Amino acid sequence: MKPEQRISISVSNILLIIGSFLLLVLLWQVRSLLVLLMVAVVLAASISPLINLTEKMRFPRWLGVIVVYLTLISGLTSVLLTIGPPVFDQIEKLLRQLPIFSESISEIFEEFVSSLNQNPPDWINQLFDTKSVTNWAIRSSQQLLLRSYSLTKGVLGGVVSLVLALFISGYMVADSKTLITSLVKFFPKPWDERLENQVLPVTQRMGGYIRGRILVSAILGIATTTGLGFLGLKDFSLGLGAIAAVTNLIPFIGPILGAIPALIVAIAKGGWLFLWVITLYYIIQNIETYVLDPLLVGSSVGVHPLYQLLSVLVGIQLLGIIGALIVPPWFAGGAALVENLYLKPKLKAEGMISIVTNNGDHNPQSFNS
Repeated sequence: MKPEQRISISVSNILLIIGSFLLLVLLWQVRSLLVLLMVAVVLAASISPLINLTEKMRFPRWLGVIVVYLTLISGLTSVLLTIGPPVFDQIEKLLRQLPIFSESISEIFEEFVSSLNQNPPDWINQLFDTKSVTNWAIRSSQQLLLRSYSLTKGVLGGVVSLVLALFISGYMVADSKTLITSLVKFFPKPWDERLENQVLPVTQRMGGYIRGRILVSAILGIATTTGLGFLGLKDFSLGLGAIAAVTNLIPFIGPILGAIPALIVAIAKGGWLFLWVITLYYIIQNIETYVLDPLLVGSSVGVHPLYQLLSVLVGIQLLGIIGALIVPPWFAGGAALVENLYLKPKLKAEGMISIVTNNGDHNPQSFNS
């Protein structure tokens, strides 16, 4: 008869469970600060190559941080002051004319349905009720924006928070060596050295992802603006190009969101314009998927597209639009850790076992000789 198994819980295990629970409660209370730190780390990883470049030019690291940040802020401000007013004017004009476009689209579909059947059934009228569809799309977009704001307010909801994130990222980059050394001391040997060696590949993955997405989005924004202007939508081309550039920062989902406003305008304008516009976006999307992303983003991320998509969806679920921007680079950095600390050692160990096994098969030892 088997002896009874007793489960004993020591005092140390109870204290560990209680401590873990209190830690989770504390992290939940400071979740806004954690999101702010996540944004700061992504910014630091994106800018660190420029800081390293100034250090090679014999600048003190703290001075390099100041020079790089002031240069980037000045450049971004100049771009916004140059193209910002016409972009906002066109977007405002587009929003004002959206009800007119909705009415035109509704009339076009009603004429189309009437041409198919003089007395269409009720379900066809409901199917082509474009006013309801348009209102639903607008409400859904507003709910997404409001949810994103409610999840991230107090973190990125104002200029002060953004400046704070920039300040923290600048401090991280300026004193990165001391910061990394102090953090890895909490881990036992040999994990302290292993983790310290992974800082560079992780930051390269995270920074490479953000830099690649920004560059791809800028190229696609210029291409969209040029193409729409060539197709006869000069009144909205700059605004629609800016929308496409901003939404394209979100992988997979962003290009679809950026194409919707242009397609609405094209349908309302009538004629063959809708076909030409959808062809333009199709060509641009394929150039991004098969040329720009593999060249500028894919090589730096090293993550399967399916996992990238899942990271985007998780980010949207947790933090809305802001999460879709900051969760994928963190996922890329985590993938680098898993690859370098687990997968590569595992494959190397399996390879050594295979070599030893094969050598043993070819050179068996004789114990009877």
